[in-house]
Amino acid sequence: MSPKVPAIAAAVCLAVAALALPFSIHQTKQVMAASTAAPAYTATGEMLPPENYREWVYLTSGLDMSYNPKVAGMPGHSMFDNVFVNPAAYRSFLATGTWPDKTVMVLEAREAGSKSSINEHGRFQSGGVMGLEVHVKDEARFKGKWAFFGFDSPGKNGALIPQEVPCYSCHAAHAAVDTTFVQFYPTLLPVATAKGTLSAAYLKEEDAHAAAK
Repeated sequence: MSPKVPAIAAAVCLAVAALALPFSIHQTKQVMAASTAAPAYTATGEMLPPENYREWVYLTSGLDMSYNPKVAGMPGHSMFDNVFVNPAAYRSFLATGTWPDKTVMVLEAREAGSKSSINEHGRFQSGGVMGLEVHVKDEARFKGKWAFFGFDSPGKNGALIPQEVPCYSCHAAHAAVDTTFVQFYPTLLPVATAKGTLSAAYLKEEDAHAAAK
């Protein structure tokens, strides 16, 4: 999962009026998708939002992560990124060291606050979700098995991020396991190491970093 989300992360990786009846049908589809924790799509290829993802398995949080050098003089918000994965995929990873078909990984972004209540030092997550991105493995649906979807909000359908966007090539080149950044998931990296599923590209990069120290 890339640690930046569509509206915020468009630079890194990258509203509709409805009648009562269509809206009711749409809501039913969303609940069905959430109840199975499996990827589900509209007829036009949008992804239905995984509404219960915060009840899934929590993998990690990052603070102000970026894979690109920060541009001088470009002010920005300090952000937390939280990553969740559907429970069935998590259990499969523990057993095999890699991700099964129909894996759904959700990255949400929340603003990092510093001044509130009694807090004097450090940062905490504040406010609502500011962006949402899903990394989904659907082997029969996507040419490269995996795809990214960007969501304007957790309650709206997600748009497919085109394969030409750099996040795809970045994940393919640098991900520790099956195009996912398991190197940033502290509970899963030891599993992949023990199972021998770390990618050759990742191991080569780690050797280079060790040699440079």
